[in-house]
Amino acid sequence: MIRLSNVSKVYDGKYALHDVSLTIKKGETLAVIGGSGSGKSTLLQLLVGLIRPDSGEIFIDGQDITKLSEKEMDKVRLNMGMVFQYSALFDSMTVGENVAFGLREHKHLPEAEIQRIIKEKLELVGLYGVENKLPGELSGGMKKRVGLARAIAFGPEIIFYDEPSSGLDPITTAKIDELIVDMQNKLAVTSVVVTHDMASACRIADRIAMVYEGELIAVDTVENFKQIKDERVQAFFRTLHIAKEGQTA
Repeated sequence: MIRLSNVSKVYDGKYALHDVSLTIKKGETLAVIGGSGSGKSTLLQLLVGLIRPDSGEIFIDGQDITKLSEKEMDKVRLNMGMVFQYSALFDSMTVGENVAFGLREHKHLPEAEIQRIIKEKLELVGLYGVENKLPGELSGGMKKRVGLARAIAFGPEIIFYDEPSSGLDPITTAKIDELIVDMQNKLAVTSVVVTHDMASACRIADRIAMVYEGELIAVDTVENFKQIKDERVQAFFRTLHIAKEGQTA
């Protein structure tokens, strides 16, 4: 579904990403982990086509998006759903209006069909009867669910998640992780989850990819990833153990 070939991105003479090659299989969930400034957010922006690489190729469903015009890229994005770090809901719009925003912008559907989609997608993420509420009336976890409902309104084949557990307590984070897995099972989409949360990555991913100082240093299944001896990988697992001890204390 997604393939990067020798992709590099440079800012102010410094590599944000350097010679990254990666294949993401159709229907899998890949968690991309890394610390602040590691390059994982740059990777996400490249995949969505918000920025272009300085070298290399990025294929989405067999199409090299690095060669597309912005208009052509917009068509590709209609097959993508994006769940933003802080939900990015419009505070002045109701939940239903937020979910339907993209539909009204890009598709000419009867209002009855839009309302049906709103209800269907909200129910799919476990929200019932909140269509007329404002985002300010919702908890952080509920806002994340609305953001996901909006992302799947188009019926995308790929969903990108930008730090889905950011700003949430451990219990709510676990619920959002369950929701991501549930969406994967129900919709059979390809999911790419950018996160710094190793515990979350282990719960949701088929494979984990780690970016460190702009380089892709490891890609493997969750179980195999735990066995990698690279000190940079093990440092992330130590933060996981520290977090668990803190919750137990």
